[in-house]
Amino acid sequence: MSLATIKTYYSLTKPGVLYGNALTAAAGFLLASQGNINFWLFVALCVGTTLIIASACVLNNYLDQDIDSKMARTKTRALVRGSIKGWKAVVFSAVLGIIGLVILLLYTNLLVVAIGVGGFVVYVVLYGMLSKRLSIHGTLVGSISGAAPILAGYCGVTGRLDAGAIIVFMILFLWQMPEFYSIAIYRLKEYKAAGIPVMSVIKGVKSTKIQILIYTILFVIATLLLTVYGITGYSYFIVMTVLGVYWLQLGMQGLYTHDDDAWARKMFRFSLIMLLVFCGMISVDAWLP
Repeated sequence: MSLATIKTYYSLTKPGVLYGNALTAAAGFLLASQGNINFWLFVALCVGTTLIIASACVLNNYLDQDIDSKMARTKTRALVRGSIKGWKAVVFSAVLGIIGLVILLLYTNLLVVAIGVGGFVVYVVLYGMLSKRLSIHGTLVGSISGAAPILAGYCGVTGRLDAGAIIVFMILFLWQMPEFYSIAIYRLKEYKAAGIPVMSVIKGVKSTKIQILIYTILFVIATLLLTVYGITGYSYFIVMTVLGVYWLQLGMQGLYTHDDDAWARKMFRFSLIMLLVFCGMISVDAWLP
């Protein structure tokens, strides 16, 4: 197999999505570990979870070929171009998923396995095959699967659903709403062309801006609950408060701006900064005041 072919298969895993989710799984694990890290469990959880996410992304690529061919940012994907045959992508997805599942079964716990399988089903079936195409609430459904990795990471350590697990799940769930709705604003024409019923297409940009602000407020509140419940320290609380206030101010600017695309892109870029800082802070929180 040539290097070019390997790169093509690799692209099917949606590396940007893949590593972002893997990062949250690792962060959830480190938060729950509270400085007492089981290295091999950490490796097994991250590798197994990453492979299952990769499997879901590849299968989603296969199922979304009709939509991808109509959108500028996706029409050059390998399956749309015909660089890889569809059945080979499905086999690749199955291999990744089976290996990931076996790793989780052998080295983690059944709760993590259930979260991994549940996240896969929600993303591929409930989101990719159904709600994304049929409902304005597809983003809500997709956000459930997007929050699964951090939950799996956290539960990989604790083996149970506790307050910390629920809070980190809600944080990632809520974060995805302003992040994706921002994309839905500056890529509005593409979603219209593809016939995808996202918020900005069905309800309009103004309503989407209001939704972005509401979910940003809820996200900021959720991040601070980790300290309220004694799971994180004051360093985390201060950093997330400062960044949260800035993101809220940025969200409010959207209600008055005349350049929706520029504002939405700025909102999206800052959402990535928020995620990186959040994951970084909870990862090192055990060693901070």
